[in-house]
Amino acid sequence: MKKPILALLALASFALANGEVNIYSARHYDADNLLYKLFEEKTGIKVNATQARGGELIKKLETEGASSQADIFITADAGNFHTAKQKGVLQPVKSEVLNSIIPENYRDDEGYWYAISKRARIIAYDKRDFDASGIKNYEDLTKPELKGKLLIRSSTAPYSKSLLATIIENDGKDAAIAWAKGTLNNLARDPKGGDRDQAKAIYAKEGKVAVMNTYYIGLLLNSPKPEDVEAAKVLGVIFPNQEKSGTHVNISGIALTKASKNKENAIKFMEFMVSPEAQKIFAGINYEYPINKEVEPHEVIKNFGSFKEDTTPLYKSVKNTNEAIKIYDMVGWK
Repeated sequence: MKKPILALLALASFALANGEVNIYSARHYDADNLLYKLFEEKTGIKVNATQARGGELIKKLETEGASSQADIFITADAGNFHTAKQKGVLQPVKSEVLNSIIPENYRDDEGYWYAISKRARIIAYDKRDFDASGIKNYEDLTKPELKGKLLIRSSTAPYSKSLLATIIENDGKDAAIAWAKGTLNNLARDPKGGDRDQAKAIYAKEGKVAVMNTYYIGLLLNSPKPEDVEAAKVLGVIFPNQEKSGTHVNISGIALTKASKNKENAIKFMEFMVSPEAQKIFAGINYEYPINKEVEPHEVIKNFGSFKEDTTPLYKSVKNTNEAIKIYDMVGWK
């Protein structure tokens, strides 16, 4: 059955639903509230959302156990889903709609979690006065000439752990150790803040190069704050490893909780989140790369250029997360 037909069948079934769906979400964007409202209007299913950090929600699900009212768990980073799966707070979903739309490398091989959007982990640099011609790969961030110029989030940030876990999967433990050591030696300052903070630090000339997600640049460029826009305008974008494995892409994703009391409604919501209508909201408001190939990225993001994605299955690379943490600790990352 063709993908568009599957999507139409899924949407047609929405009108027959009722009741509620309870969501634990680590996402904190205006786009999500719009998606909840749209789903309610389409289906008559009431959406109840609880927001907190991903790790906090996993602990909450673990503590509540079978008594949890949560049906859906939403968070960023495939590593968080790996943790939730290991903790036993999720259950697998079999959905022809989800499997037909979401590529295998962006979903769990056993159906425990699925991507709903993508985030490319790129290298940003200061266009004003920095020659970035020598930077083509993540490995180039370890070059001695970048000493005192690199900005990046802490090693405890999920994106940092997942990137190193992917390096382990693609290139092995020794290469990962060399990368962690080399990047640590090149830091412009102790790691702190999120991706927006790295961009602002480049603008303030605290560093020249940063590792960050593309959608944060989109959010800064379209921020109501003039200082955010100015910070984003000085950034050049490099998609690393184009002649090798491809640029590392992480996800925002969704899963069905083990304790779900509204399983049918929850799966309808999961399928709705990858529909073209929902994906246009992810792309149009939050500047994320859509997981549904029928939907184009926002023009702001498209202007960064097309790129080769690393197709290493995330369910494989995230199994290296604990090893990545050990490597960061061993070399002295903060």
